[in-house]
Amino acid sequence: MPVAHRVAVVAVPPATTFDLSIPELVLGATAVDGRPGYEVRICTARPGPIATSSSMVVTVPYGLEAVEDADTVIVTGTAAREEIEPAVLAALRRAAGAGKRVASICTGAFVLARAGLLDGRSATTYWAKSEEFSARYPEVRLRPDVLYVEDGNLLSSAGLSAGIDLCLHLVRSDYGAATANATARLVVAAPVRPGGQAQFIATPLPPESGTSLAGTRAWALERLHEPLTRGELAAHAATSVRTLTRRFHEETGLSPLQWLLYQRVIRAQELLETTELPMEQVARLSGLATTDSLRRHLAGRTGLTPSAYRAAFTRQPPS
Repeated sequence: MPVAHRVAVVAVPPATTFDLSIPELVLGATAVDGRPGYEVRICTARPGPIATSSSMVVTVPYGLEAVEDADTVIVTGTAAREEIEPAVLAALRRAAGAGKRVASICTGAFVLARAGLLDGRSATTYWAKSEEFSARYPEVRLRPDVLYVEDGNLLSSAGLSAGIDLCLHLVRSDYGAATANATARLVVAAPVRPGGQAQFIATPLPPESGTSLAGTRAWALERLHEPLTRGELAAHAATSVRTLTRRFHEETGLSPLQWLLYQRVIRAQELLETTELPMEQVARLSGLATTDSLRRHLAGRTGLTPSAYRAAFTRQPPS
């Protein structure tokens, strides 16, 4: 049986309990060919009971040796600023220096910055802490209005539920869109949403925040293969094109046609991963129309051609 991708979740007391639970809940729910996709270990500088930012006390079973063994390291939210264990900072520096993927959720970005890992890099954190972060770490290019940011092997996410988006992005990067969306359904989360800066994402976006057009978006998802227009979307929503466009942007951060294009690329990724359909059919069924359009938009999102994407993310049946 292949070894699952190993993830060390670093708890820095006083830890934010919600953030601390996210990686294990999301990554732990990920299955690939019926097998766990990730082995998640929560660790800290001094294993045992640790303080949290709430009334709870959490017992953390692993020490920082979990960081040394991990493929990905995630630091979750914390109220700590100056009083961070030097051993934690050293472990994070070694992990990043070894080329491991190092990420933060919420105010975990303060820990990465304290370790010097974000100097000259783009990052994000919980918006309510952005002024404090910028004052402490002016050398970091803070982007407080996005869900998550990817800068090389360093990733960071905004507060609370944006950590779910970050973890789903990790699943998509490791195992593809179909697996990530299956995980999203298991944890009752929105499908993988854009929000970072790497080659996978052209434009950072805010989270979907409204429901007035949810029915129209669901209707459109069933018709991605059709050449939908703003007029048809507006007719379904029983509103004007102008109002539709305004509400779409308010609720998704995108215009209606940008949203459709994003969903069509996701559909193409799923078809490439889960079928052996010719590229012409993948393009047609996803609504991208032509193989040239499929190639251009997929490469813009992932950096891969359709054939390379299929080779990278197609899963063989379990033996």
